[in-house]
Amino acid sequence: MKEVNISVDGEELAVALSGEIDSSNADEFFMAVNAAFEFSPRNVHFVCDELCFIDSTTLGVFVKLFKHIRQAGKDMRISGLQPKIAKLFSICALDKIMRIEA
Repeated sequence: MKEVNISVDGEELAVALSGEIDSSNADEFFMAVNAAFEFSPRNVHFVCDELCFIDSTTLGVFVKLFKHIRQAGKDMRISGLQPKIAKLFSICALDKIMRIEA
């Protein structure tokens, strides 16, 4: 994983992802986002313009974070997915439950 940059942007946590997130670093990704959310519970926006690869473990982390964020009464959205990554969300029907923006 190259980077997970987390910042507060108004009423949202902005999580900018870059590089690759896979089984070797998915736990680190989860822990970073979860810690930021627990410290400052607010809506979460994943900015994925520079994210170039994910695997099924990463999809599982997105689902886990989605459930946790929704249980806290907050929203989650994902933007900037490259077409090949967006296709993974679609194949798993995650685009039906998660807010995914172009």
